[in-house]
Amino acid sequence: MNGDELAGVVDLFGALTRDELHDALEELAFKRGDDFDADAADEAVMDALREYYLVAVDREDGDRVLVPGPVAFPELPENAVDLPHILDVESRDLDRETLADAVRARLESDVSDADDERARYLVDVTYDAEAWAPVDLADVRDALTE
Repeated sequence: MNGDELAGVVDLFGALTRDELHDALEELAFKRGDDFDADAADEAVMDALREYYLVAVDREDGDRVLVPGPVAFPELPENAVDLPHILDVESRDLDRETLADAVRARLESDVSDADDERARYLVDVTYDAEAWAPVDLADVRDALTE
């Protein structure tokens, strides 16, 4: 499953915990008649987080949830439309300020480890993030291009 499809599944609910997303992916595999590969699912989620298709956000209630990230164009994989009727998960809304804080913190932490190629990618992510949430990331771009 690609990053946009993972974002699409998460977007159905507004936000999902990692365990809830895991359950959703397992349910999709079942509905397709496929074997569920938990390791492949975990790897896909990690890749989506690394590439900013998903962003992890800490909520006030202590839960860490995943939301569609700034580079995602959420799309629903086959049979995903039924997930809200199958999973016992209520829809969640997160305010844009919380999302902005989460993506800023994540980008700032990625700056120090970024090689040239990764830095170029992250510069593009900063522009996407500014359109996605109310955040000014000019200082992060400056750090990435130094």
